[in-house]
Amino acid sequence: MHVAYPVVLAAMLFSIGVYGVLARRNAILVLMSVELMLNAVNLNLVVFDVWLADRLGSGQVLTLFVIVIAAAEVGLGLAIVLQVFRNRATIAIDAMTELNERDEEKL
Repeated sequence: MHVAYPVVLAAMLFSIGVYGVLARRNAILVLMSVELMLNAVNLNLVVFDVWLADRLGSGQVLTLFVIVIAAAEVGLGLAIVLQVFRNRATIAIDAMTELNERDEEKL
């Protein structure tokens, strides 16, 4: 197996993910871009584990850890996005300039 093909694919996936994080204004699309970057890392871990013929399967074990962390990140990230949408009525990242709640007296 040529290692170059999956590595190039992972590099393209990671690049698309970085572009999505930097260019998108929607919080859900940013979370999807982060997931795309994590999947590119998983692909590299598995490819190099197979290419190096590691008997312990270290790359595949690390891939399982990354998948668990990604699942937790999705759950927590979506919960935060839903709570922000309930409070602010928008999920646009540019509109979220304050971390504290709005005072009703100042409006």
